[in-house]
Amino acid sequence: MAYELSREDLEPLLLGAAFFGSGGGGTIESARHLAKHFVAGDYYPTDKVKVVSVEEATEGAAVMVAYLGAPEAINKTSFAVGPVAAVQNVQTRLASQATKLAYVMPPESGALGFTVAALVAAKLGLAVIDADGAGRAVPSLPMLTFAAAEIDPRPALLVSQGGLCVELDVTPREGNHGGPSHQRDVSAVVEQMMRPIVADPEFGQFGGLAMWVMTPADIDRATPVRGTLKRALELGRAVRAGRIRSASQMIGYLAEHCGIAARAISEPGELVSAAGKTGGGFDGGQVCIRSAAHTYTVIYENESLIAWDSAQAQPIVLAPDSVAYFVDGEGQSIFSNGDLVLDNGSLNPAIGKRPVTLIAWRAEPALRQPGLILDSFMALLNSLGYLGPYVPLEVLQSIRHGGAA
Repeated sequence: MAYELSREDLEPLLLGAAFFGSGGGGTIESARHLAKHFVAGDYYPTDKVKVVSVEEATEGAAVMVAYLGAPEAINKTSFAVGPVAAVQNVQTRLASQATKLAYVMPPESGALGFTVAALVAAKLGLAVIDADGAGRAVPSLPMLTFAAAEIDPRPALLVSQGGLCVELDVTPREGNHGGPSHQRDVSAVVEQMMRPIVADPEFGQFGGLAMWVMTPADIDRATPVRGTLKRALELGRAVRAGRIRSASQMIGYLAEHCGIAARAISEPGELVSAAGKTGGGFDGGQVCIRSAAHTYTVIYENESLIAWDSAQAQPIVLAPDSVAYFVDGEGQSIFSNGDLVLDNGSLNPAIGKRPVTLIAWRAEPALRQPGLILDSFMALLNSLGYLGPYVPLEVLQSIRHGGAA
């Protein structure tokens, strides 16, 4: 069922989306900064956003829209100028082909991705489709279901906040749209081309991306992960209403309302470090949580990818499975990797010595099956020093607990 988001809905939406983002998907800070400026007036013609289901998206084409780049670099942005301009370029291109652009879609579950999609839709009079390409946040384009579904990536438009537009057109090997193997490869090629562009001073580590124009039939086959905006909105509302105050209550909520079998993979502990660096459109680093004899380490590139327990010989979580932070006590309970550290490199004082728990759950089926998405995750894990196979969360936990389910 279609529904409408108001300005007041953006805070619970971005908060819930941040939890599902597996440590990434942009920072809560950057999404809040954009949401604060969502007021009907000179820039936005309305402060309402229409959201439709995949099944209802039949009135025209859709395009994925996002910010691509380092979350830290996006934090101070007030308006989604780059993404808006990228989608406007797509609108113009489609209009010349007598095709109507009716929808935008976020690339992933994350605070920034959902907020940007909503704001672009409001600015341009479009609707947002209640789905995304992963159900979590991901570090690269080939990890999205749009890539796995071999949607034609042309046009792929990257626009800076200053209005510089770069179009990437990877020439097909065969025919007008290329063969299936070409479309599987091209998302990786586009990704490799875009990262140096956003690192250029003109872009300042980020840009607005519009890519993967989809017909209604394309939308249906390319988006097996659905209802993710509604899921994030309802979770955010529950957190803000005080119905989720502990990690155990969050795990219970996920089971009852989302059908997600999540589990705490750490004892509650103290956040002791969160060292990182920005480069090539990524924020990367490690987060350490200490609890009694255990030190839990999360390794991330924008999104959390591997978690270790110092008392174990193997990882306790491997991407694409998701892991999120939950902070007990008074104050904000959900944080992305980028929200844990201030601009000066110090830990966010909002957390202090409050207990932090790692909560993990299995990725969506589309991300776990052999193919482009899982291969892309494994290639990234290899680059981070993990050279083994993908081992599902429940298997890792069974090994950890001596075979107990």
